[in-house]
Amino acid sequence: MTKKEAVGERFPYRIQVLDRAVAILELLWQHGRELNVQAISAGVGVNHNTVRRILKALAYHGLVEEDGGSYRLGMKLFELGSSVVARLDVRVRARPYLERLVLETGETAHLCILDRGEVLYLDKHEPMRTMRIPSEIGRRNPAHCTAVGKALLAYLPEPELEELVRRQGLRAYTSRTITTLVELKRELAQVREQGYAVDNEEFEEGLKCVGAPVRDYSGRVVASISIAGPAFRLTEERIPVLAQSVMEVARELSRELGYRAEEVVSISRAAS
Repeated sequence: MTKKEAVGERFPYRIQVLDRAVAILELLWQHGRELNVQAISAGVGVNHNTVRRILKALAYHGLVEEDGGSYRLGMKLFELGSSVVARLDVRVRARPYLERLVLETGETAHLCILDRGEVLYLDKHEPMRTMRIPSEIGRRNPAHCTAVGKALLAYLPEPELEELVRRQGLRAYTSRTITTLVELKRELAQVREQGYAVDNEEFEEGLKCVGAPVRDYSGRVVASISIAGPAFRLTEERIPVLAQSVMEVARELSRELGYRAEEVVSISRAAS
């Protein structure tokens, strides 16, 4: 049985043009060099005209690059692949930092990323105490009313933030939830100024969280780290102290991911 037949049996909802596009990408990857339309056509068993149309579409999206009538894999694939690898890498590297944060604060620690406009929980570490915040790896939560989400949203370009809000909306989960773009922008400006975000019972009554951004070698915010606990423990007086722990752990994880604030500033100035 061929791979194509096996896939067809396991997954009946196939789209022919998508199958052919994937076959072209796999062929270019296997050969590791540029191929012309004729070679690609022979390799995937599809006529020249169809292959040429698919290649033009792939090139438009940056998935392949054309050079003198021949094609090679495009940099967009590198960007997509790097994003996946970065997620895996940050989760592995963050584990000891989550454990440390739990020891320092006594609260549940989380590692999250922004995915399709929502907060995705990559990892967690819980304290050994009777009353703690239950959570689940792989869970998704809204970004606008969570500390981890606001720590990520604060560093998005404004057009991206506005588009995200347009798509996702600003649903009210409690009486404290931010529900307008103006209010959200004001909150995110404060996050940038103080270096951390707070969920003040905005997503769930009785639950408070403190989150801070994690940066990669380029200075880009790629994740956020947070602690979550009951409101009676995360009091207004205690939050600034807890925030120092969260920010320090986020800074150290960022350094492990290659972030050097001084170097990023120097590069930015040189480029301007």
